[in-house]
Order: sequence, then C-alpha cells, then structure tokens
Amino acid sequence: VLSRIAFGSCARQDKPQPIWDAIVAAKPDIYLSLGDNIYGDTEDMAVMKKKYDQLAAIPGWQKLKKTCPMLAIWDDHDYGVNDGGAEYPRKDESQQLFLDFFGIPKDSPRRKQKGVYSAETFGPPDKRVQVILLDTRYFRSPLKRKAGKTPFNEGPYEPSPDTKATMLGEAQWQWLEEQLKVPARVRILVSSIQLVPQDHGWEKWMNLPHERERLYKLLKDTKAAGIVCISGDRHLAELSMMDAGIGYPLYDLTSSGLTEASQRWRKLEVNRHRVATMNRGNNFGMIAIDWSRGDPLIRLQIRDQEGDITIQDKLPLSLLQPGSLKGKGVAGIVR
Repeated sequence: VLSRIAFGSCARQDKPQPIWDAIVAAKPDIYLSLGDNIYGDTEDMAVMKKKYDQLAAIPGWQKLKKTCPMLAIWDDHDYGVNDGGAEYPRKDESQQLFLDFFGIPKDSPRRKQKGVYSAETFGPPDKRVQVILLDTRYFRSPLKRKAGKTPFNEGPYEPSPDTKATMLGEAQWQWLEEQLKVPARVRILVSSIQLVPQDHGWEKWMNLPHERERLYKLLKDTKAAGIVCISGDRHLAELSMMDAGIGYPLYDLTSSGLTEASQRWRKLEVNRHRVATMNRGNNFGMIAIDWSRGDPLIRLQIRDQEGDITIQDKLPLSLLQPGSLKGKGVAGIVR
C-alpha cells in the first residue's frame, strides 16, 4: 500500500545535495525520480556514466535507496541534450545507461522497447495506486521557436500548428491507452514536463497543443479515475489545476529542483491555472494518501529543503471521479 509518495527532479550531480536528508526524514513508501536526475548533456556515454557515478556516490542518495524503492523517468539533461527530442543521436545508448543506473533487470521489456516509459501498480484493489511514467523525449518532434529575439525570462517556444508532430509516439500512445484501463483507485501520471500550465514559453505539453488535447480526450474516453499529474523541469514548484474536459479537475503538481531552483526572489511568470507556487528555493514533492477514511483524502504537497510544507491542497478521492464537476466547471469546485 502506498500512502506516502515522494518525488523530485533537477539534481546536478556536481553540487551538494542536502535535500535527500529531508526526503528520507519524510519516510516515503516510494520515491519517483522525474528527470534531470543528472545533467549529462553529452553524446559521449563514458562522460554520461561518470556523471551517474557521481550521483551514486552521494551519501544522501545512497540513504534514500536504502529507505524505499524508486521508479524513474528521464528529462532532457539525463536524456543527453538540452530541450532534446527524437533527433538526439545517442538515445538508445543513453537509454541503456539510464536503465543500468536504476537497476532495471536485463530481461525487462524496457531493455528492448524504444523509450523508457513504464507503469506499475501497488496495493490491494481497494487501495490500489498506479504509477504511469511517460517518456516525453525519445519520440518527441521538434518544437516551434518564436520568431526573433525574446526576453530570456519569457522562454523560446510557442505552440506548434503541426498536427503531425508527436509528444509520445504511436507505440507509447497505444501503451498508455492500455494502462489507463488497468483497475486502480489513484493514478499518478508522471510527465517530466508540465501538462497543465500553458502560458510560459518553456517546454510544456502546450507546445504541441494537439497532443495535449489528445491526452485529455484519452483520459475522458477511458474514464480513468483518480488521476493526479506530477511534473518537474521548471526549476520552481507550483500546483496547477484546470477543467480539462475529463469530468473532474486535473491537477499538475510540479517539483523542481532538488539543487537547481532559483535561490533569489523573482517575479512570478503567468500561469492562468496556478493554485499555489513556490518559485524560489530547492524543493521536493509529496503525495500523502489517508486510506483510513471512507472517502480517502489525498494531500498534494511541496516541501522545502528543510522538509517544511510550503504548498498543500487536500483532495477527497471522490472529487477525482468522472462526473464530479457535473457541468459546472472548475469555478464550481469547493476547495
């Protein structure tokens, strides 16, 4: 039974990583590594392995590995190139190094498939949690850059009109549809990049808007209940929520970074779907599920480097069921 699910992203292997002590102290049942687990940024696999070895030698990381099991996905820097997609030439070699580091057995299907996506379920039927880890790198088509120069803090990308561009690739889309039909009460949808926020110009699902809509339609058509999305990448933490047309509010809890978050005050970027934010300070995420209630309570949390809660929203599981909005939209949600 999973009751405490910790997660985080963006940890540079050559920096101090004291935050692992706070994560261990939070006593998670599992840790989900959301990408940028190292900053590899290379086509030289010997260099990539050396950087994984640096992470492996960090005492806090070693302690966490002894505390709880881990599941992991990659993002651009541990994939191999900043903002990279399908064009990265060493993705197959990088995939094997990633799987080696996270101890994936040599006979695992992840060793033979293209991309590192996977899913697992935990607990008995009445407390079952499914973790779905998406690969937003291996198959992803090129992004559309804004014309001319743009201020750095606005980001370089804008939504692409190319409806043939893909985020997941057809094989992963078919696999995801099958996973969403697997019985589960709570589903943690892991995306290395943000799903709900749409206003900033950095990497996000909204850069391929037709793929974002395809995902929302798939969630609706499969009637998959209990979904909470978690994401990383942004070097800030925030909770976003929208009515995505799936029949209940779709939450996206972003935690980033373990070492890379801005340490200085900065102006908030626009996010029309923002519920709460922590836009400076290293952080990790926690999903705590109270199964003792007749209507289980899900706490979505961001915690700082000392382990203090900086963002929290409490959701009864009954809210995350198709039909809970009943046509009244997000404005009708009682929070």
